[in-house]
Amino acid sequence: MAEVLIIEDDDRIRPLLVKALRELGHTVTSAPSGMAGLQLAVDSSPDLVVLDLGLPDVDGTQVLSMLRAVSQVPVIIASARDDDPSLVGALDAGADDYVVKPFTSAQLDARVRAVLRRVASGRERPATLTVGGLTIDLAGRRVHLDGREVELTPREFDLLAHLAERPGEVVTKRDLLVEVWRQPWGGSDKTVDVHLSWLRRKLGETAAAPRYLTTVRGVGVRLAPPDDQPDEGD
Repeated sequence: MAEVLIIEDDDRIRPLLVKALRELGHTVTSAPSGMAGLQLAVDSSPDLVVLDLGLPDVDGTQVLSMLRAVSQVPVIIASARDDDPSLVGALDAGADDYVVKPFTSAQLDARVRAVLRRVASGRERPATLTVGGLTIDLAGRRVHLDGREVELTPREFDLLAHLAERPGEVVTKRDLLVEVWRQPWGGSDKTVDVHLSWLRRKLGETAAAPRYLTTVRGVGVRLAPPDDQPDEGD
C-alpha cells in the first residue's frame, strides 16, 4: 500500500476519495488548493500524488511543473477536463497517468497500483540493455549496433529501449502509445508505424527484411536478435 496525497478543491469529492483510498489500505493526506498541496508534497514526501487540474489558486498543470522542479514523485491527474490539449499538457509537464471524472475508487486504486508498479520497475532497470548485437545505454541514452554507434532521436531511443526491456515479446501499438508516447486515451497507430520505419532504417533493415524488429500483423511488434526470429513470416 502507498502514502497518497490528494490535491482536490471540491469539498464533496476530496473526503470521499480520502475515505475510499484509506479503506483500500492506503495512507492518505489531502489539500484543498495547489499551494497547500505543493507544501504537503515537499514536507511529507508521499509515494504518489493525485492532482486535480481545476484548482482555485493555481492551475494544476502549474502545480505539477513546480512539483517537478523539486521532486519526481509519481503524479496521477484527476480532472473533469477530458480534452486532449489539457491532458497532453499535463503529461508533457510530467504527469504519469490520468483519470477523468467521474471515476470509481476501484478505478483510481488500479491506476495508483499500476503507476507504482511502473515506478518500481523503472528503479530496477539495468544500466545497459543488450539484444544480440544491440547495446542500449539507458543512462547515457546511446545505442550501438555491432560496435557502431547509431544516432537516434529521443523518441526513437525511448521506443527501442521499451522494446528492448521486453525482448522476444510482441508489444502492442496500444502499449507503445501509452508507455512511449504517454497517450493512454488513444492515438494513431500511424505514429508508431512511422517511428518504427525510421528506427528500422537506422538499424539497417526494413519491414520486408527484418533483422531485429518484426511486425506481427494485427498484434504489434517484436524486438529479438536475428537468430531468435521465428522462421515463419509474420
